[in-house]
Amino acid sequence: MNARMVSFSVAISVGLSQFLLVIPDGIAAGRPVRSIASTKPPEHGASRQEVGGTPSKHVLKVAQATPDKTDDSDPVPDTAVDEKEASPGSADEDVSLDLGKDLLGLKKPDKQESRFHGFLMQESAYTYADVAHWSRAAFRAQVSTNGQWSDQIRWKATIRGEVDPVYAWTDFYPDPVRHDQRADALIGETYIDTAVKGLDLRIGRQNIVWGEMVGLFFADVVTAKDLRSFVLPAFELIRIPQWAVRGESFIGDSHLEMVWVPYTSFDNIGKPEAEFFPLRIVPTPGVVQQVRGEEIPSRSLSHSNFGFRGSTLNGGWDLSAFFYSSMDTGATFYRDVVPGPTTTITYTPRHDRINQFGGTLGKDLGSSVLKAEAVVTTGRSFSVTRLSAPNGLVRSKTLDFAVGLDFPFEDESRLNLQFFQRAFFSHDQDMLQDRFESGGTLLYNRKINAKIEAEFLMIQSLNRWENLLRPKVVWKVQSNLRLTAGIDVFNGPSTGAIGRFRDRDRIYVETRYDF
Repeated sequence: MNARMVSFSVAISVGLSQFLLVIPDGIAAGRPVRSIASTKPPEHGASRQEVGGTPSKHVLKVAQATPDKTDDSDPVPDTAVDEKEASPGSADEDVSLDLGKDLLGLKKPDKQESRFHGFLMQESAYTYADVAHWSRAAFRAQVSTNGQWSDQIRWKATIRGEVDPVYAWTDFYPDPVRHDQRADALIGETYIDTAVKGLDLRIGRQNIVWGEMVGLFFADVVTAKDLRSFVLPAFELIRIPQWAVRGESFIGDSHLEMVWVPYTSFDNIGKPEAEFFPLRIVPTPGVVQQVRGEEIPSRSLSHSNFGFRGSTLNGGWDLSAFFYSSMDTGATFYRDVVPGPTTTITYTPRHDRINQFGGTLGKDLGSSVLKAEAVVTTGRSFSVTRLSAPNGLVRSKTLDFAVGLDFPFEDESRLNLQFFQRAFFSHDQDMLQDRFESGGTLLYNRKINAKIEAEFLMIQSLNRWENLLRPKVVWKVQSNLRLTAGIDVFNGPSTGAIGRFRDRDRIYVETRYDF
């Protein structure tokens, strides 16, 4: 195999992984779908609700992708939890940001004492394809607390940690992978809420979610993601908050949001040869292939991120538009080829500045809920097989869009269908993707009885036979204890965004206790 073929084999999985950004995280875990059935603003002085992680004065009726809970006080979140949709005992409970009324003297909240809540979780996974091995045995804990220092200042603090004996006590993975994944700690949402002259401010580490699909990444352009387990974990475990300053203002049913991220968090893709590292290298005689360490941009002012988002509710339509300029949270693999008796190919993950324009819409159609998003991205580069291409990349503007319908049924089952596509404005013949890369998802959830739910998710490429199949069963042992068992099956060509993990088929069991 010559250097060009090696470059093609390795680079195609890298390029297609960039298209994978449109594959859902939350839908892979069954995120709820929002309905716009109730659009009446809250009464004067009422606490604002969070919609998709973004504060909103509109109280939206929720049509979940999984059946409604029989106990409204159940603190166990459904498979993947929205921050607001978590119940009072959930680790993802948020604090209202609506402090403008406090400063104007229109509302004086009661003194609030700090309290602790969170979850304990154990996750085990056994990979049975190719070389069978244990791939997860993680023990995870998250603790949050919140309170207020005065009528004008509220706060929240969150920390999460985990250990995984698979990486600590076995030698299946290379040392860099073991060191990266045997133990981990993360500062979760930790911020201060205040207000200045009617402008609500949130300062600190926070989730900023602009997407309103069933967990698709399209309009979710601000928050970084932990992709070391692909898109398999629950929504709340994938998300990495940003250190940011967020200001918000409301005029009637309209909402303006301004965001500045001075210290950017980037996607965590793990180390080479990890279970779901996006670059798969095949050893080839006469060719040395290596991956350098990820180059993280300096935290200078010129590398900070900023954006604006406006939304409104008009005639039952929930509409938004945004602009966001950032150092791309996703890495682009730059390629360097040095020919010789032994050809050396080096890949370096780097982050470029990109600009993104987009919008979302939502509408309750009665028997179903319609959701759609579209995002235009400039400044991002994509891999090509042509060895003469500088850095092995070409730059192209892209349009990503998604349309979805959610159907709730009287038997407490749910069906969600989505279509998504990426279109390249400047398609190169040596690009790894087609000019139009399309896909679809099917999610069906059924409540068997008061304690047991069954769910099936399929993510399917429409350009080739390539898919991810995820059947699972959830047992609610009690109100705050849940057991989940399932199978993840990857199908497709070894160069595909999903098919490259076809030797990663696994069975898994998760236990979660909320407090």
